[in-house]
Amino acid sequence: MTVISVELSNTPYEIHVQAGLLNNVGNILPSYARDGRLLVVTDKNVAAAVLPKFEAALRMAGVSCATFTLPAGEAGKSWMQLEQLTDWLLAHHVERSDHIIALGGGVVGDITGFAAHIIKRGCAFVQIPTTLLAQVDSSVGGKTAINSAAGKNLVGAFHQPALVLIDPDLLQTLPTRQLAAGFAEVVKYGLIDDADFFNYCDDNLDSFFAGDPVVRAQAIIRSVQSKARVVAADETERNGTRALLNLGHTFGHALEADTGFSDRLFHGEAVAAGMALAFRYSVRLGLCPTGDAIRVEALLRRAGLPTTLSDAGVSANGATLVNHMRHDKKMSGGTLPFLLAKGIGQTFLSKNVLLEDVAAFLDSEAQS
Repeated sequence: MTVISVELSNTPYEIHVQAGLLNNVGNILPSYARDGRLLVVTDKNVAAAVLPKFEAALRMAGVSCATFTLPAGEAGKSWMQLEQLTDWLLAHHVERSDHIIALGGGVVGDITGFAAHIIKRGCAFVQIPTTLLAQVDSSVGGKTAINSAAGKNLVGAFHQPALVLIDPDLLQTLPTRQLAAGFAEVVKYGLIDDADFFNYCDDNLDSFFAGDPVVRAQAIIRSVQSKARVVAADETERNGTRALLNLGHTFGHALEADTGFSDRLFHGEAVAAGMALAFRYSVRLGLCPTGDAIRVEALLRRAGLPTTLSDAGVSANGATLVNHMRHDKKMSGGTLPFLLAKGIGQTFLSKNVLLEDVAAFLDSEAQS
């Protein structure tokens, strides 16, 4: 087992990564149960594919589960679902000392963490991510939220998990499209500040998608180590360090908004297209070598990910997409910081980007 510590001053926690870890939860989670029972939040797909094995492992340890099942996909991150979830937790007499279990992908972790933050002014929760995207990104760092009509993740809070349990074997249950969406977030860590890891992703892409357990575990571990390091340096995104994790997200969230936050475009797919756009925009500004942008696009395409507006199913013009961006959480004083790149592994935060120029760039992208 690999144990990665997230070194936060007030709420440090561990991330455990091990193949087959789901089968071992009976040796880990009983101490998090109250009166031999755990409150579990999952979604419809995970309930069918993973929950029976999870419950069986806990029964062997004398622990029962009460389970709340969300609809699959972004529809699970709504005000309505949050209300239903909090009512369910209260009906099951949740206490502040309880540890609510989030068993699922990013949507499950986000809404469970937010519910845990607000219910009775704060309960603990444990993340057991079942998708690659959740394993390498959303389960680590304490960002919790729901979506609103104005945009993605605009209602939420920082609420760190008490523990994260990652089982790479769970990736075997994922459709290829879901796996590719998570791979975009893996590649992101190489693009931020680790060119060697980008090269690792490039060299081992075929083995990763073929199911090589060593390659998959290494990709997860290196991604989580990168995120843990950044989160420890800037837990609540105040000094600019953590903002680097948003590479591709400013463009990506606009694409998600234009496609209705639906399964038409998965979050990881939007991030992939957003990263490709960020690199091409950096080339436009004279910041990044053209060859690096081409390498980024080529790797993402090999993974089956979108890299253009057309690939992402987006036909909106630049002004419309920029209008989506104006709802971004990072907007401050009318200015929106952008993650740009001087090359692979050389991402930086720029506060001098003109949204009018971004709109013009996106219009040119739509015509290319």
